[in-house]
Amino acid sequence: MAERYRIAVIGAWESVMGFQALGLETYPVTSVEVAKETVRELAKAGDCAVIYLTEVLAKDMGDVLSRYKDDLRPAIILIPGREGSLGIGKDNIQRAIERAVGADIL
Repeated sequence: MAERYRIAVIGAWESVMGFQALGLETYPVTSVEVAKETVRELAKAGDCAVIYLTEVLAKDMGDVLSRYKDDLRPAIILIPGREGSLGIGKDNIQRAIERAVGADIL
């Protein structure tokens, strides 16, 4: 039987609860410190493949994001929160593509 991995969403309650209807695990947090600890715990568990993290939290979590950016699991994907996009997620994807391809193709 194939291994099953979890998908988690971390952010403010208003930003993450809609993902519960899709069957994703939601982690509503109220501070950057709680978000950092949640990411660390999910990564340590080893069975979380993807963590969606709202940009508003991610902007103050550079240390945690850089720690996991080159790891296969968990992949940390930045998403806009209810406040809208800050452009951080797009910038991160663009940098990852540049590292992989060697040029800006976006």
